[in-house]
Amino acid sequence: METTLHRASERGHANHGWLDSYHSFSFANYFNPDRIHFGALRVLNDDTVAPGYGFGKHPHDNMEIVSIPLKGDLHHQDSTGRDKIIKQGDVQIMSAGSGITHSEKNANSDQEVKFLQIWVFPKEKNIEPRYDQKTFPIENRINNWQTVVAPDDPGAVWINQKAWFTLGKWSANYTQSYSLHAPHNGVYIFIISGEVEAGGNTLSHRDALGVWDTATIQLKALSEAEILMIEVPMNFN
Repeated sequence: METTLHRASERGHANHGWLDSYHSFSFANYFNPDRIHFGALRVLNDDTVAPGYGFGKHPHDNMEIVSIPLKGDLHHQDSTGRDKIIKQGDVQIMSAGSGITHSEKNANSDQEVKFLQIWVFPKEKNIEPRYDQKTFPIENRINNWQTVVAPDDPGAVWINQKAWFTLGKWSANYTQSYSLHAPHNGVYIFIISGEVEAGGNTLSHRDALGVWDTATIQLKALSEAEILMIEVPMNFN
């Protein structure tokens, strides 16, 4: 088993006033040659947007873009005609494909919105742009794995890649293993909150551990914890 440890304190950071963003990988003005991507995982931004503000309309192509609200409501509009509110418990994916424009704004005038924006390189390029959004009951991830993004699960949002996103909300001392879906995949373990033991490391709030060359990994919650597992191909070209 190979691992790479990414501490929360080592992430890139940009505070624009209306946007406070932490970058797990090189993004915008943050560049770290050792943190370009983890396999097909290209971006993991931990964003806080002030009330009434957001990202104006801008283009993307050939990227799978996943948004996971952690607090508050996110207003999404795009050139496919979608006009949706994304809430805590929802997961949204946009396959940019041959090209799409979209905007994301804080739908609330009285509170911040916090969300994870995650980009994954696609399996096939220049597909027709598409959008998917589902609500996932938070109680279904309590001391359990809840798959929210997958290429082969009708209960999850579909992704144009051999990638799986899984959430867990665990009690202290709960232990469970995670089995990878494909032999050449790795998994990026991102701690949303709490403290977790994995791969011989103690991971705290917003720490991450990339793991590959293994079929399974065991995790133990050292406190109440929320975990995001992002499984992606390590070789994707």
